[in-house]
Amino acid sequence: MLKIFFYTVLKRNWSDDIIVRPKKKKKLPPVLSRDEILSIFDNIDNLKHKAVLLTAYSSGLRISEVLNLNVLRDYWKLYRPKDFLFPGTIEGKPIAARNIQYVFKAALVKAGVNKPATVHTLRHSFATHLLDNNTDLRTIQVLLGHTNINTTCIYLHLSTNRIASVKSPLDGGGPNV
Repeated sequence: MLKIFFYTVLKRNWSDDIIVRPKKKKKLPPVLSRDEILSIFDNIDNLKHKAVLLTAYSSGLRISEVLNLNVLRDYWKLYRPKDFLFPGTIEGKPIAARNIQYVFKAALVKAGVNKPATVHTLRHSFATHLLDNNTDLRTIQVLLGHTNINTTCIYLHLSTNRIASVKSPLDGGGPNV
């Protein structure tokens, strides 16, 4: 609105150097516990849907990346999909992401998980659980395909186990104390 006011009413150019916009507050994404994830998976009956969500969580892939998998079909001859590992009802197309999101939301409710989680939360949970298991940040960055380490650093804020396990050097009882 202010930018339009400058251009139309004041007939002046807008400059971000002169008028600084306030930074938006960044919200941390929700993370599901291992028990919550297992409970969600236990509440999915359809094997294909369960496989999609298990693949998303166990690999940290985005839902679009999981649904567009086609390389694994060379290794998995039993199912014999034509194009995609998780084919949809339309030939030559993967299953619709919104279908998987719907299945996930239904399983979330059945499992009694009251967090504002989405399928993408599985990716955040994957990275946070790796960090909790002492996987270094650079490895997580590579696994998630982040080009900038700062994107991966968000998981430092989500990992409560790491913060809780920190001990003061004086508590360590080392030889120099």
